[in-house]
Amino acid sequence: MKSAVETLDPTKVKLTVEVEYDELKPSIDHAYKHIAEQVNVPGFRKGKIPARIIDQRVGRAAVLEHAINDGLSGFYRQAVNETGIRPLGQPDVEVTEVPLDAEGALHFTATVEVRPEIEIPALDSVTLTVEAAEVSADDIAERLDALRERFGTLVGVDRPAAEGDFVVIDLKAVIGDEEIDSVSGISYQIGSGNMLEGLDEALTGLSAGETTTFKAPLAGGDHEGKESEVTVTATSVKQRDLPEADDEFAELASEFDTIEELKADLREQVASIKTSNQAVAARDALVEHLLENTEIPVPQGAVEAEVHRHLESEGRLEDEAHRAEVEVDAAKALKSQILLDTLAEQLKIKVAQNELLDYLVNASRQYGMDPNQFIQSLDQGGQIPAMVGEVARSKSLAVALRQVEVKDSEGKVVDLSEFIGSDEEDAAADAAAAAAGEDVTDITDEEGIEVVSEDEAAADKA
Repeated sequence: MKSAVETLDPTKVKLTVEVEYDELKPSIDHAYKHIAEQVNVPGFRKGKIPARIIDQRVGRAAVLEHAINDGLSGFYRQAVNETGIRPLGQPDVEVTEVPLDAEGALHFTATVEVRPEIEIPALDSVTLTVEAAEVSADDIAERLDALRERFGTLVGVDRPAAEGDFVVIDLKAVIGDEEIDSVSGISYQIGSGNMLEGLDEALTGLSAGETTTFKAPLAGGDHEGKESEVTVTATSVKQRDLPEADDEFAELASEFDTIEELKADLREQVASIKTSNQAVAARDALVEHLLENTEIPVPQGAVEAEVHRHLESEGRLEDEAHRAEVEVDAAKALKSQILLDTLAEQLKIKVAQNELLDYLVNASRQYGMDPNQFIQSLDQGGQIPAMVGEVARSKSLAVALRQVEVKDSEGKVVDLSEFIGSDEEDAAADAAAAAAGEDVTDITDEEGIEVVSEDEAAADKA
């Protein structure tokens, strides 16, 4: 098979493919066999009809059409692999010549959008700035108060409600003369803001037994977003009484004997969270820096396909204003994907099967599914290669962060090795896995990101 690539623009190419008759013959033979099982010819059993009879009765053209339809996708995939292009959507295929005899060949073209070639700036010259991770007394106090609230008790009070209080309420919403909704006896914490707009303000200053009205847009149902008049009655007001932050509380709420030991542990927790936030911030900052400093042509067809899919799932295909918003988001997401896929290739990222498995298990938990069922459903839907791509993109950012300088807002160099690892740790892990004799199967996803066994990864490091 011969194939050639013509670049039409930075995001679109035209493949010209020539398939020799001998390469098409297995598909032709399959076409004859399939047609022989479908037609009735007097004097011949189904499946045993000679090719010459099928040519007479059905036509050679129909056989060739069947064979080409059967083999075309395989020839296209082969051409993609041989030319090394990275398709981003379905190709527009045109058959330009069919082999009328054994001397002929199948010719077809495939026009398809591809991942553009981009040049990513050098990483070793990049400096990122993140917020300092200093732990303040207020941070510890906030953490301690959250823990005390878990052990607090609600006590009724004879005073107007204030922010933070828990109020048992009866609520009714009407539009005109029609009662739209009503609830009674529900507990609501003032300041949580998780019910109706304006409810916090309406309840503040209200004592038990008092009623007030206010206007608010409805938050759900058939009348969502419509302005309604809401009547709310406070039937009781309660405050949360917190236990004293002393040694007795430390013993109750933790494994520590003293409040000072508990505070020291809370300090470590806050420090770890803030350092983790620094890693997330550095990752996001790196992506933004690379996007701003890399010329990335956007394949419009791929963007339009994603926009259509998104709007169709929402039932909003005719919403032009929303379409414009979704198009901006889809274009940025595709740019990020192109950037990270290219980064993964440049950094020669390889995804070990245990890394892929860890990712899939964590993803299954987010969906509340059994890991085996989750992985099986992805495999049946052909989604495993996409998951490999996600792992590779994430891993490429971690490896890239090892090559940039990250400083906090006070000018101190930030050590993110706890979250992004190091090349040395990767090499040690690969060597350990190889020494343990782990044996897994290699696979390669459709985006070209290789999934390797641990022992091969160790060999690559060596």
